[in-house]
Amino acid sequence: MSAPAPSTLAIVDAEPLPRQEEVLTDAALAFVAELHRQFTPRRDELLARRGERRAEIARTSTLDFLPETAAVRADDSWKVAPAPAALRDRRVEITGPTDRKMTVNALNSGAKVWLADFEDASAPTWENVVLGQLNLTDAYERRIDFTDPKSGKAYALRSADELATVVMRPRGWHLEERHLQLDGVSVPGALVDFGLYFFHNAQRLIDLGKGPYFYLPKTESHLEARLWNDIFVFAQDYVGIPQGTVRATVLIETITAAYEMEEILYELRDHASGLNAGRWDYLFSIVKNFRDGGAKFVLPDRNAVTMTAPFMRAYTELLVRTCHKRGAHAIGGMAAFIPSRRDAEVNKVAFEKVKADKDREAGDGFDGSWVAHPDLVPIALASFDAVLGDKPHQKDRLREDVSVAPGDLIAIDTLDAKPTYDGLRNAVAVGIRYIEAWLRGLGAVAIFNLMEDAATAEISRSQIWQWINADVVFENGEHATAELAREVAAEELAAIRAEIGEDAFTAGRWQQAHDLLLQVSLDQDYADFLTLPAYEQLR
Repeated sequence: MSAPAPSTLAIVDAEPLPRQEEVLTDAALAFVAELHRQFTPRRDELLARRGERRAEIARTSTLDFLPETAAVRADDSWKVAPAPAALRDRRVEITGPTDRKMTVNALNSGAKVWLADFEDASAPTWENVVLGQLNLTDAYERRIDFTDPKSGKAYALRSADELATVVMRPRGWHLEERHLQLDGVSVPGALVDFGLYFFHNAQRLIDLGKGPYFYLPKTESHLEARLWNDIFVFAQDYVGIPQGTVRATVLIETITAAYEMEEILYELRDHASGLNAGRWDYLFSIVKNFRDGGAKFVLPDRNAVTMTAPFMRAYTELLVRTCHKRGAHAIGGMAAFIPSRRDAEVNKVAFEKVKADKDREAGDGFDGSWVAHPDLVPIALASFDAVLGDKPHQKDRLREDVSVAPGDLIAIDTLDAKPTYDGLRNAVAVGIRYIEAWLRGLGAVAIFNLMEDAATAEISRSQIWQWINADVVFENGEHATAELAREVAAEELAAIRAEIGEDAFTAGRWQQAHDLLLQVSLDQDYADFLTLPAYEQLR
């Protein structure tokens, strides 16, 4: 008697989309189902391990480099695989979601790399998940030219040698894709995003002289990196491409991962391309993990925590040293400024700040950096050109002068800045505006001349939570309380209503966004990720 055929993936509660059959083929769904069978149980174990580690941090209020992996750190003989030609020069990378307009603009931007984002810059509506995949395949097939029906503007790709190399970012391990289920169980969003993209494009990219390259978000340990490595090995065998074709850059955007950078590279060494220094998610992770640690872990306003803060500097310098010791690229943080079409003076001041930031990164030894807008590409390019010249990177700068002790990475109290009442107002204002857009399916949103994504909302609500629970007193004498947060949120909601008018307010998701921000900011039981309760409301 033959074994029963394995169950197939079911598409659940999803309106049909134009051309979805090109993405959701039987063969592609069978691959995603196999990834789910093979790897979701380990994903579940690792998510449980995150909770155990968080409990340990709550008990001790400290972190250290892992004693059990000391041999990996001490062994100077290992290096990551050499960079493929398409990823040798990464001096400027642009980030953004995979809608049709952004796809063309990012590829044409003059940046060396485009982080094509299914994660923080994309609200995971079914439309964004499926059509984002279609847009990338259309770009590789050069059939993505289109005319915007509203503006009449035409969008077309430049010649192949002028286009950015795509590095795709799937969702983090904590998110599910409720519209794809196997035997009633939702498939992790990370496996859906990775699986569909890899299955359809791995060979196509090889034929274009590139390959399936990925950014891995929200990684918290080397064991999570090991899981990704095993997925890459399985996937390459499944579609019949050589081992080592995949390349992955890991975002070091959690405080726990900062203590395991070498181990993360080691686990991925046949597929590793580099590490990236995040900012908002990194600060969010510090608040989340050390929220029981008392006054010495209270962060000031988010804009007061620059990359030159001592504990941030320790993290970025350790990242550069670690990457270059192991032959990997070190990629710097985001310049999120969105140029104003109306205020030249605002642009002038902001461009000077962006230049100073990118000059610092290039001077510190980073091999490249991120920008959120095409107008910032030339600024970042000039900073790295000045240091690199004709060289593709500066991995030969080993930064052996850098020495970081475990306590340096969590020395939050080295900052002079304190939380302010204006900081609270800003966190509420930005949080409501971002969440409202996210609930309408927009993940990358320009707010107050900055490109904001889900990490923005996470640091905003985390700071409100932390300040209230630490009983912070602002400079105006007001105490951070739930009552004050509600008062500020009500004022902000009324200001938005007055600003945009009753019709636009009613048509939006403003009250829902206001309520959700307060829920995750005021609940005593701190939600691990804002996007988990938000996903329940995303339609």
